[in-house]
Amino acid sequence: MRASLAWGGACERLYGVVSTGSQHAVVCTERSVRGGPYAVNGGKGRVGRAMTSEVMDGATGAVRLSAMSAELADAAVPFAREAPPAADRPRVGTLLRDWRRRRRLSQLELALRAGSSARHLSCVETGRARPSRAMVLRLADHLDVPLRERNSLLLAAGYAPAYRESALEDDGLRSVRGALDMMLTSHLPYPAVVVDRGWNVVTGNRAMGVLLDGVPPELLAPPANVARMALHPEGLAARCTNLHEVRGHFMERLQREAEATGDPELRALYEEVRAYGPPEAATAPADGDTGPRTPEAVLPLRFRTPHGELALFSTMAVIGAPNDVTLSELAIELFFPLDDHTAEVLRALDDAAG
Repeated sequence: MRASLAWGGACERLYGVVSTGSQHAVVCTERSVRGGPYAVNGGKGRVGRAMTSEVMDGATGAVRLSAMSAELADAAVPFAREAPPAADRPRVGTLLRDWRRRRRLSQLELALRAGSSARHLSCVETGRARPSRAMVLRLADHLDVPLRERNSLLLAAGYAPAYRESALEDDGLRSVRGALDMMLTSHLPYPAVVVDRGWNVVTGNRAMGVLLDGVPPELLAPPANVARMALHPEGLAARCTNLHEVRGHFMERLQREAEATGDPELRALYEEVRAYGPPEAATAPADGDTGPRTPEAVLPLRFRTPHGELALFSTMAVIGAPNDVTLSELAIELFFPLDDHTAEVLRALDDAAG
C-alpha cells in the first residue's frame, strides 16, 4: 500500500490503493490533525515537526519546512538558520565555492584535506549548513586563501575577523620596519624596493634612482606603482632593450597573482597595463627568431643609461608566518647586477650619492 499526503487546513487526507487479487480500489481516509505539518518520504513514512514562527510565513500563510529528517531523500539536509547577511555581503558558501574552483579542487578533494565530508562541504557551499569558525579557517588554510580574504570569509559566516590589519607606521610593527630598513640599506649599492599586494611602492633604497631616472613625475606620484612605472610607454619601458621579454614576464606574473588572490584591483591593474601595449619595436621578436630567447639562467632587465646598458635580475622575499594582513601582503624585491659592468656602475653611483 502506497500513501500520499495532502495538507488541508485541520485535516489530512490519506489516499491508498488496496489490491485484492485482480481487484483494485482507491481508499481515502480523512482525520483531524493536531500535531502540525508533516512530510511524506515517498511512502517510507512521515516525519512531524511542531508548527513555530520559524516555519510559518506570516505574510502568505504558506507553510515552510525548516528541517527534514535524515530518513528523507538523500539530498535533503538540515538547514542551518542564521541571521540574514547584509545586502552587500556574499554568502560564505558562495565564497568558499569560488575559492575551491579557483584552486581547481573538487568537493571531495577539499573535504578529504580538511577532514570533512563532501556531503557536508556541499551543504556549506549551497547554504544548507553553516560552517563553524574553525571549519571556515581550516578550509581557508587548505585553499591557501590570503589573510585579507580569510577575514572576509569569517565575516560572511557571521564571525569576527581573525587577523588584524595594521598600518606599517604603527608602534606594534616597529621591529618589522627596522628589519625592512636594514634589508634596504644593507643591499646598497644595488636597488631594492618594498611593494604591497597591489604592486604599489611602500619604500625603497636610494639605488632605485638608477631605474627611475627619466620616468615622468606623474608615474612617480603616490601611490607609485611598479607595474605602471615599468611598462608605461613613457616609463622604464622607453629605455628597456629587452622589453618584449620583460613585458611578457610582468604580464604573466600580474595575471597569476590576480587569479590567485581574486583581488579586483589587481585584475583592474592587469587590464590597464595590458592596454598600454609595448612599442612597435618590442611587440615581436626580430625576423628569423622563433620567439624570445634568454641565454642567461635568469630573465634580465636590460635598460639604457648615460653609463651604458645595465643588466639586473631580481629576487623576491616575503615576511614569514605573518599574522597581520598588512605584513602578509608585503614583498621585497632585491635587484642584483648580472655582469661586472653593471656592478661597477652601481657602486660608482652609490659612492657619488653617499
